[in-house]
Amino acid sequence: MPSNKSVSDAPIAQFRNCRILRDHTLHREDLWVRQGKVLNPEKLFFDEKGSADLQVDCHGLIIAPGFIDTQLNGGFGVDFSLESSDVKRGVLLVSKNILSHGVTSFCPTLVTSPSSVYHKVLPQISVRDGGPEGAGVLGVHLEGPYISREKKGAHPERCLRSFSERGFPDLLDTYGTLENVSIVTLAPEMERSKEVIKELVQRGICVSLGHSVANLSQAEDAVTHGASFITHLFNAMLPFHHRDPGIVGLLTSDQIPKGKTVYYGMIADGIHTNPAALRIAHRAHPKGLVLVTDAITAMGLGPGKHTLGQQEILIEGLNAYVAGTHTLAGSIATMDMCVRHFREATGCTVEEALEAASLHPAQVLGIEDHKGTLDFGADAGTATKA
Repeated sequence: MPSNKSVSDAPIAQFRNCRILRDHTLHREDLWVRQGKVLNPEKLFFDEKGSADLQVDCHGLIIAPGFIDTQLNGGFGVDFSLESSDVKRGVLLVSKNILSHGVTSFCPTLVTSPSSVYHKVLPQISVRDGGPEGAGVLGVHLEGPYISREKKGAHPERCLRSFSERGFPDLLDTYGTLENVSIVTLAPEMERSKEVIKELVQRGICVSLGHSVANLSQAEDAVTHGASFITHLFNAMLPFHHRDPGIVGLLTSDQIPKGKTVYYGMIADGIHTNPAALRIAHRAHPKGLVLVTDAITAMGLGPGKHTLGQQEILIEGLNAYVAGTHTLAGSIATMDMCVRHFREATGCTVEEALEAASLHPAQVLGIEDHKGTLDFGADAGTATKA
């Protein structure tokens, strides 16, 4: 029976013989889709008297919300932190290639760079929906240059900056624009950071704490002023200490404002974080864990020399180092690899592993009403098979 066209002329697709992730549980039921949205089958059947125009047998596969990568520096030969007159082309190339790894939305990430790079690159990256041609862009993640010199990691020290003189206007001068920016990583111990955090949050930008020597009290103050995310937990921050656990202590802090969740990124590539550390973080605060790749130009390519912004990077096996050092410089892992490694390392459920790469990053960005789930009305174009 053809579908009823009283509501829409668009075809209705029915995915059957599958398990779908909904409400934190895998259910054996069909998924109905029209015009990129998940349909409520009861309304379809009883209100519209509709049925499927296309049926897809999934042969028992899982259908999960599409993965969301909030920290992706580039890949497949593209470096988002390099000046170019055709940044859009590079973003589209990465968008297309990460689809096969389950990523349907992402935040192109720029590492610490000269101000001229931000002024050249940022105007060329726009928020856009995804589709068959590639993953959607959820806004830019600016990781630096307002970070600690002691915990700069692979970020070039000569490009680090401070907003101690004028506060937020200093930051705005450096970046040139905050349009289409969704996340800013900064070190909360920096002078005037509280006022900068408040201003960013008022503009709808997620503030993430990272590359920092902040103690727990400074981190808690930052959260009180609006910060809600931690950039690659354990990496580029003070190590956990029993008398002052630093930023890591936010996972179990009793000073988090009521009703607020602090989320934290984890690079589960088997290199950046020991499996024991993954297990500790997950068991301490499972609902806040967000898988990120922190992938660089070399993702999808072979060993050799590549770039990460102003730095030359050497790939040895699965390791990415700043050339001539043993400083890790992002990863070459794909998100599906991170999901599998996270599940194996922690022993978590399939549902937990999938939500760490879908629901949780959507919650970080405040878009869980239409991404990161397969609830009725959610974006079905973000679904992925597993």
